[in-house]
This record gives sequence, structure tokens and C-alpha cells, in this order.
Amino acid sequence: MSVEGQQPLSSSPVAGGTIAQFKYVKYSADNTVVECSGVTDKACGVSQEDAVSGQTLKVCHIGETKLQGDGDLNAGDSIGTSADGQAAAYTAADTTKHINGVVKIGNTAAGGLVSALINCVNSRTLA
Repeated sequence: MSVEGQQPLSSSPVAGGTIAQFKYVKYSADNTVVECSGVTDKACGVSQEDAVSGQTLKVCHIGETKLQGDGDLNAGDSIGTSADGQAAAYTAADTTKHINGVVKIGNTAAGGLVSALINCVNSRTLA
């Protein structure tokens, strides 16, 4: 069962396209975000609601959030975005991926929700 907690840093940017709830998003223009679409994308946060182009939405940049998992994720996994904006587990060998969180409560199937502690303001590559 996934849960959410405090989100000390969030904002309400405008969607630059269709965005699904609990997916990684990235900046696309001034105060505009779109879903992450590549494993090397630098996520700026996690969408907290569905949105279509032109709508504002809440984005969690730092805190505890639900997040769609790209596969079976376990507590303690280091995560970043997958090619479709879901969370994927990465290791030190993944030197081009941006690590921005850790799984707190895992899932058991692709698309299932995890609870994660994220910090997209200070994400890093593992180079």
C-alpha cells in the first residue's frame, strides 16, 4: 500500500501536454512541464494529479509521494525516471541516469504505485 507524506517543496506549473498522476515530469518551457520521456531526463518533480495542456497541476519537488513504478520495485531501491515517466531502479553502473529518490514502500507490478522519498531539486547522475 503506497502512502504520501510531507511535501515541503511543491509548485503549480502549467502542463505542456497530457500528464498522468504520479509520474515524473520535467520542465519544457517557462513554468511549463511535460512527462519525462527518456531515461536520461532530469525530472523536476512528480505530478500529483492528471492534467491536460494549459491546466495547472501540483508537482512535488521534494518530499514523500506516490509514484508509478516501471516494474517491481523494492524498499531501498535508488530511483529515477524511466522512458515513460515511471520510477525505475538504478545502480552505480547507470552513469547517465539522474537519481532523485529512494523507494520507501515497494510495488509488485509495472504501473503499480510505490511510496518514495524524492529530491528532484538536487538529483544527480552516478558518474
